[in-house]
Amino acid sequence: MKIFCQENLNEIKKVLQQLTNEQYNFPSNTLFGATIGQHVRHILEFYQCVLSGIKTNTINYDSRKRNPLIETDTHYAIQIIDNINTGLKTINSDKLLILEGDFCAVEGKQIKIQTSLLRELAYCLEHSIHHQALIKVGLLELNSIFLIEDTFGLAPATLRYRKQCGK
Repeated sequence: MKIFCQENLNEIKKVLQQLTNEQYNFPSNTLFGATIGQHVRHILEFYQCVLSGIKTNTINYDSRKRNPLIETDTHYAIQIIDNINTGLKTINSDKLLILEGDFCAVEGKQIKIQTSLLRELAYCLEHSIHHQALIKVGLLELNSIFLIEDTFGLAPATLRYRKQCGK
């Protein structure tokens, strides 16, 4: 699983290496004012939560730091990707973890769910692909869609299906 996550993060890194900070921070009309940088930050902070959770045996995506530097500076975001990839390399096996979260709009309804490290990495990968599809929309608005492969933001199952159907 970690290799798929690393490949996915490297796809994002490749895009960031080509974007200016102005493009990265452009408030997209089609994304209701969100920026590519905000979507990248969101992706990366979920991975950071998982890597931190390895040490504490608990993952809580709600308590992520929301670092504005990740969403405004492509070079810093690339450093974070490299740090996450380094952290992913240290994973040798699955591990039972607890997922803490408040899945309700009402405060104080936090629950704990048993999960595993590999399950949460799979979640991060799917979550990342979803946000990459939104990043693709932002790149289209910037007339910069040429920066990505056609497969950017598509789930592996979608890619296999399209290949099978000859699309």
